[in-house]
Amino acid sequence: MRYSDRGGGLSAEERARRERVRFQAADMFAGEIAPPRVARLLGITRKSAYEWYALWRRGGRAALVSKGAHSGRKLTDEQLARLEAALEEGAAAHGWDDGRWTAERVAALIAERFQVSYTARGVAYLLDRLGWTGRFRLPVRRTGRQPGRGTA
Repeated sequence: MRYSDRGGGLSAEERARRERVRFQAADMFAGEIAPPRVARLLGITRKSAYEWYALWRRGGRAALVSKGAHSGRKLTDEQLARLEAALEEGAAAHGWDDGRWTAERVAALIAERFQVSYTARGVAYLLDRLGWTGRFRLPVRRTGRQPGRGTA
């Protein structure tokens, strides 16, 4: 399972399975099988095959060892629950007059409450993972053109 828990990441079994596939690729590279053919034989992407090939050339089989569990999570489950409670209170309760949550405002709230830094994009991913998609607004990107007007 790609995201086995709320925080994402791979299970130990899935990491071990992927490591076995990388080792099979290393054996194939050692047997002078080209990355595109390795990709076809192992059912992986060509991009992965070429990345693994480059690692293998630099560091041998050892370069393809699993790096272990990694969690990109910055907030604990308890902090996430507190964040959601704060978001439920609304932006106005936290000092924003128009009452709208934006990714920047949520990032500021997280920094203030938990002393953890998030980018606006990171906040968007976090809120999506928490099921808040569509419940906040991202700033509109300006292209320099007004809607409905051509470039003529």
